[in-house]
Order: sequence, then structure tokens, then C-alpha cells
Amino acid sequence: MKRQASRAPRVTRPGRTLRPVALAGCALLAAPAAFAQASAGSSSDDERVIVTGTRVPKAVDKIPGAVTLVSREEIQQTLNLTDDATAVLARTVPGYAESSQAMSNTGENLRGRIALRLFDGVPQGSPLREGTRNATFTDMGIVGRIEVINGPSAAEGIGAAGGIINYISRTPTKPGSELTATARYSSQFKDDSAGWKLGLNYAYKADAFDFLGAISRVDRGMTYDGNGRRIGLNTSGSVADSVADNAYAKLGFNFGAEREQRLQASVSKFKIEGNGNYHLVDGDRATGLTNTSEKPGLFGTLSEINDFEQSTLSYKHANLWGGALSLDAYYANQFMRYPAENGADRQDPLIAPLGTLVDQSEVRSRKHGLRSAYAHGDVFGVSGLELRGGVDLTQDTASQWLALTDRLWVPPMRYRSMAPWLQASYEIGPLTISGGIRREDGKLHVDDYTTTYFRNRVAVQGGTLDYTANLPNLGLVWKLPAGWSAFVSTAKGFTLPNVGIPLRNVNYPGQSVAGILDLQAVIVKNNEIGVNWRGRMASFGASYYQSKSDLGQALSIDPVTNDFLLNRAPVHIKGYELTGELRLSAGLKFNATYAHTEGKTWFTSGGPLTKQMGATDINPDKLTGSVTWRPLPQADVNFGFTTLRSRDLNIGTTAEEHTKGYTLMDLSAGWDWGRGGKTALGIENLTDKFYVLSWSQVPGFRNYWSGRGRVVSVTHTVTF
Repeated sequence: MKRQASRAPRVTRPGRTLRPVALAGCALLAAPAAFAQASAGSSSDDERVIVTGTRVPKAVDKIPGAVTLVSREEIQQTLNLTDDATAVLARTVPGYAESSQAMSNTGENLRGRIALRLFDGVPQGSPLREGTRNATFTDMGIVGRIEVINGPSAAEGIGAAGGIINYISRTPTKPGSELTATARYSSQFKDDSAGWKLGLNYAYKADAFDFLGAISRVDRGMTYDGNGRRIGLNTSGSVADSVADNAYAKLGFNFGAEREQRLQASVSKFKIEGNGNYHLVDGDRATGLTNTSEKPGLFGTLSEINDFEQSTLSYKHANLWGGALSLDAYYANQFMRYPAENGADRQDPLIAPLGTLVDQSEVRSRKHGLRSAYAHGDVFGVSGLELRGGVDLTQDTASQWLALTDRLWVPPMRYRSMAPWLQASYEIGPLTISGGIRREDGKLHVDDYTTTYFRNRVAVQGGTLDYTANLPNLGLVWKLPAGWSAFVSTAKGFTLPNVGIPLRNVNYPGQSVAGILDLQAVIVKNNEIGVNWRGRMASFGASYYQSKSDLGQALSIDPVTNDFLLNRAPVHIKGYELTGELRLSAGLKFNATYAHTEGKTWFTSGGPLTKQMGATDINPDKLTGSVTWRPLPQADVNFGFTTLRSRDLNIGTTAEEHTKGYTLMDLSAGWDWGRGGKTALGIENLTDKFYVLSWSQVPGFRNYWSGRGRVVSVTHTVTF
């Protein structure tokens, strides 16, 4: 692979520094009106404030970043249709790909990049071994809002090169006690398709204390497509035929002369486990027959699991030396088990005859860290000048095992980093200028290890690699007359590749961790320009962006093992997004978004960037729309649609790809009975359309899956 020394990171021997000369940072792109969809037409100050990427509350229209705020109302509208954690993102975030409808989030990306997914600021999953299972980690019933940064953030570290998705838990707002009970039933009217949910949320708020506690159980049945055929279980984990239990508690205490200080602690425990009643049956692309599932489950195997737990402790001081201080400590333990397979890379003749050994992989990740931020306005007596800065300490450890035979597949990888960062913003009349830098200084350590039989049982010398990068960013927001604004930004981002894949694929002797070139950092540079308009009854936004990495990452399927291979090559992505909202009255609102993304890489090492990136990396053009109507104070109706367009790529080459688009429609309606609670009826895929998920239309390992057909759900919520 050719690389210009002046543009690419360099791997050195253990103990020396791996320095990306092409530095990394963040692209916080300004779209205060168009991309701030969370308020759903409201101009509430609370709803138009963001903390992701800034660490302290910041008004959206003063942030040079493409921000989508998904409100509690939008989350609930999606929950009336489905419990899938990513479905709301596919419906509301322009650049977010279609939902995988599975425990796995394979194919789901943000503008063609892997985003850092957070829950209350804590990373879910690990870039050391990205297992595409970090989107199923909590009950969406406790999520109060979702903040999405389209592009890397200076105030976040490893893994944030492709953007940030932060799920933020609800906070008690009403004085006194409040108990909310939720019951949900869904069905496709097949004997094994029924699902249900029971949940309890308790909120308490007094002068100085507040508490939120929640428990829930979700039991899901099997799913059927629009042809009435049972959908095949996902090879990386399904939510169908599973049970999910969630427990969450958060306690906060305000103190000080003016209650300007706050101490908060939270604990989260989430586990989703497959019931193991079915096994996957392969479909046939030649006849158009998609994968299906049949009884019984595979004997002697373990259920697929996502078992996530985390604890946080936060301290805030709103008036320390005239500024605001934020300290956040966290610990997370994340365990993911995958379905059983008998692939070639799982075989070992010392255990069983070749071709007969079935095994399951497990990814184990453990992390803890401390994040700090301090913000001060009117620095040096200059009105409108604000400085924000802090230091982040992180340790992330991940490994992968073959569970049924207790074999090490990916050795424990430990990444430690210390990252100071500094941001400044200056308001000069209608202009807001912002810029800053983050210094990523990390070490990746891997002990000596031996690969599996399929990789020739070679001994690999461990070692420590140093990663350093200066991450600059610069942005400008210009407020124009008549509700218009314009923005421009440029920045860079940094993350590690999917480290575990090249480590486990070493297959010849004499190799060392320091000599694996695929362990070099991923460097992303992002530029964006756009305009926004916000009026009394409507808003509109448009943006154009470019995202480039001289040494990016993409996954492909090994034709022998059917396992993933990590490909390191230049990646250039560009696209544009349009958003709009029209509020005809207090009870009638229309929303629409459109996103176009295209990416290119090379066919052969060192060649021109003429290969168009396909559906596993770049989502087809997406159009979404919704109508929300409140005909009566106690009634609401929501109709929405999502269209993915057909696409033809790389015509006349060996990488030729064709995907067929589709349009899905959803309908939900609610009635508030007052003290009797609220009942909501949801119909997902209203027309019962048959379709194949876009990324599943591309041949891969047993990946021929259709999407869900019509699902009818009834949800009743009572608050005491």
C-alpha cells in the first residue's frame, strides 16, 4: 500500500511515537435552525441547548456544528411503533442510515462514518474491537433526548472522528413524586409474533434532591416480512425472540449558597438475551427467497447477549471563579456474545474433526475515565469571548474469545490516553467565531499471544504503540437578517481502527504488534458549508460537506472464512443534506429531510479513487417526512414515511452493485384519558410492504434479510 510520508501516520517500534502528520480534530458544523429538530417547532430555551461536544450547556445557535436534537416527543412517537433503539435516528437524523432492525447495528453509520455512541456521556462498545453491537444498551423509555453531532468533536476523544450520538437520560422536572407505568403489546398476528413490555419509572424532585429510578422488561416475539414469511435471525445478533431487562437509577443533590453546585451519581444495568428457540435458515438470492428462521434452536449453544452496565459520578459548579466547572467519572463493563457458527476460522483438529466444530465469539470490553471541563465567559474583560478547556483521562480494555471452547481469539488490548483540550468562541455582532485544539496522547498495549489453528498458531510478539495527534478545528456562524444564518467549518478527527481484526488475522511467524501497519490511526478531515433560515412558521436548512481520510477503514468478507477483513485505504466522502419544517398552526406540523452521501476509495493499492463505496459503508439517498396533527387537546395523530432510493454503483467493474429502493409508511395515534392515562396505537409499515434492507441486498455472509412487515402495537401509560 502506497502512502505519502507527509500525509499518513507512521508505525514505529514499541516505545517510540506513532505520529500522524495529518492531524485530527473535530468538525462541529453550524445548523442552528435546520438541524435542531428536537424542539419540534418549539423555541424553548431548554430544548435548544446542547451539552454534547461542549461539556457545558450551550445554545445551539451559537455552536458552529451540525447538530440534531431529538426530543422526547419524537422518541415517544417512534416508541409507539417499535422498541428498536436506532429507529428514531433513522427517522429524524438526515445522515443516519436505515435501521438494521437487529441487535447488530451493521450497516448503520452517520454520513458514512462510524459514530461514537454515548449513554449519558459514557462510550458504548470499543473502537479497539468494534463489534457492531453498541446501539442496544438501554430501555429507550428512560431516554429524555438524543444529541447528535454530525462530525467529530473537539471535546470528545477516541472514536469521535465520525460524529457523536449521545443518549441522555430523563431528569425529574416536577416537584414531588411521580410514578409512571407503561404497558405495551405488539403483534403481526402470527402465533409467535406477539411481544410485550412492562415498565415502571419513578421520579422525585425536592428543593435540593432529585431521583429517577426505572425498571422494565421487553419480551419480543419473532418477526415476519411483508410476504408473511418469518425473518431470519441475524448472524450478529437479533432482537427477535429475545428478552431485555433494564434497571436504572440516578440521584442528584444541589448545594451551595445559591444551589450552584451539584453532585450526581447514576447506575445502569441492561441485558438483552436471545431465547434460542429458532435457528437461521439461509435464503437463495437467485430465486429472491430471503433468509428465514425455523425451530428448534441449535443444541449445545449459548444465547446471544448484550450485557451492559455502567456507573457515573458527576460534579458541577455553575459559579466557580466566575466560570462553570464540570467533572465526570465513569466505569463501564460491556459483554457481547454472538450466535454460533461453524466457519473455517473456528475449526481446530485438536478439539473436533475439521468442519464439525461450532463455536461462538464473545467481545469483552471494560473502560473507565475522568472527563473535565471549565468554561469562562468575558475572558480578560472582553465581552463575548468565552474559553472552555479540560483534560480527559481514559483507559479502554477489550478482548475477544471463542466461548464454547474457551479459546483466546483477540488478545486483551489496553488503550490509555490523556487528552487536554481548549476551545474558544468570540461573538462580534452577528458573527460567532470558534476554534480550538485537542491533544490526543495515547498508548496501545498488547501482550504476547498465539493465534488460532486457522491462522497457523503463530506466536506474535506484543508491544506498545504510541499515538499522538494535535486536533485543531475552526468554525464561523454568521447571523443574517430576516432569520437567516450561514456557517462554514473545517476540522480533523482521530480514532483507532478496528484493532482486533488485524491482530487475530496474523498468520505467519515472526510478526510483532509494532509491525502491523493496519494498526495506524484513522485520520479524518471534515469541511462543511451551509445556510439556515428560521421563521415564525417555518424553518429550512441546507449544507454541503466533505470528509476525507488518507488511511481510512472499511470491512469486507473473506471468501474462505466468511469473516471480516479490515481494509485500510483512502476514503473520500461528500454529501449534502436538506431539512425543513412547516407549522401551519399550534396543532399541525410538517417535517421533511433529504440526505445524499457518496464515498470513493481505490480498486487497487495506490490507484485513483474511482471505486464507489457501497451500501455497507454509504447509505443510499434518503427522504423522510412526517405530519403531526392535534385535532383535539387530548388527541394526536402522526403519519410518517421513509424512502430509500435505488442506486447503481461501479457499473462495468467487479465491484458492481445494485440496490433497490423502497418506501415505508407508519401511522400512530394517541388519546389522553386524563387520570386514566394515555393510549397510543402504532402501525409500523402501514402498507405491509415487502422489502430487503439496503445493506443486505449486497452479497455477504448469510446476510440476505428482508425487513419487518406490518406491526400493530398498543401502548398504555398511566402516571400517578
